[in-house]
Amino acid sequence: MSHRTASDDRSNTEAESAAGTSPAADGLVLGRVPWPAVITFALLACGLAWLVALPLWLSGDGLSHPLAGLLLPAIMFTPLLATLVVVFFVQKPRPRPSSQYLGLWPLRPAKRTIWMIVAGIFGSGLLVVAGVFLAAGLGLVELDVVTFSGFAAVLEAASPGGVPIPVGTVVLLQLLLIPLAALFNGIFALGEEIGWRGWLLPSLLPLGTWPALLLTGLLWGLWHSPLILLGYNFAQPNLLGVAMMVGGCVFYGVLLGWLRLRTGSIWPAVFAHGAFNATAGFLGLVIAVDSVADPVAVGPLGWVAWIMMAAVIMSLVLAGQFRTQPSLQRRVRPVA
Repeated sequence: MSHRTASDDRSNTEAESAAGTSPAADGLVLGRVPWPAVITFALLACGLAWLVALPLWLSGDGLSHPLAGLLLPAIMFTPLLATLVVVFFVQKPRPRPSSQYLGLWPLRPAKRTIWMIVAGIFGSGLLVVAGVFLAAGLGLVELDVVTFSGFAAVLEAASPGGVPIPVGTVVLLQLLLIPLAALFNGIFALGEEIGWRGWLLPSLLPLGTWPALLLTGLLWGLWHSPLILLGYNFAQPNLLGVAMMVGGCVFYGVLLGWLRLRTGSIWPAVFAHGAFNATAGFLGLVIAVDSVADPVAVGPLGWVAWIMMAAVIMSLVLAGQFRTQPSLQRRVRPVA
């Protein structure tokens, strides 16, 4: 994968300015955090998530509720609803054009954005896979990448007569379908990303890059609380589960935020998020039949994954990648 250098971006910005097409040429640069809108967004996003999850709590069935398969994806769109409210009814002056402020359009330059989408998809998948093998190297889980005995047992339980093709072929097909699944999952990830990385991250940037990234990740993690407190992700329906989710969202949120800041577009983060969700079940494909895995350690957002993500973040920091943020000066025109 090739990246544009910081000097390339400065030259491009200077050329845009000379032509009178700089993002800030005909508007006001967002110079301070719109705190009323930020607070409203956080309360709405989290409140709506609890509201959608309420049937899971009231029924007593939790994640085994018959409607859980519909309610969990629906929760992913609550940040989108919160964004629409704050952009059109709360934030003053209203960001114009909204599509550019949210990173939806235009894709400029298109080549860099497309390559970063590809990098986000495969990079997110590799993070999950590498985390599983690191966990095995640390002795936290036993893998079987020859006979796939754990996955074979699951298939046998689901189909007592056996599957018509070898289990290794099924595993290979699962892996090959991850990029396609990333695109499909991106539809649901967009509901989250348009809020967290689309609106909130740029709105917090006046605080500085790192405060904005960390605060966005913190709020993103807390937003998951209605499901985490039911045992989702970590099988820890308590404050430990919430703390683990916050930590995982902070680490992974920095990487998604980097994709957003580096391109000025939301789409690399959307499809990277989709790929992460699509690869989250990788451990189930390669775990040995008698092995037990603690999701707090070896889950896709467990502490072993934090180590992998921290290593990638440090590499990006040392490469100066967080200092390169093209096209992030958003236009904020007063409402007529």
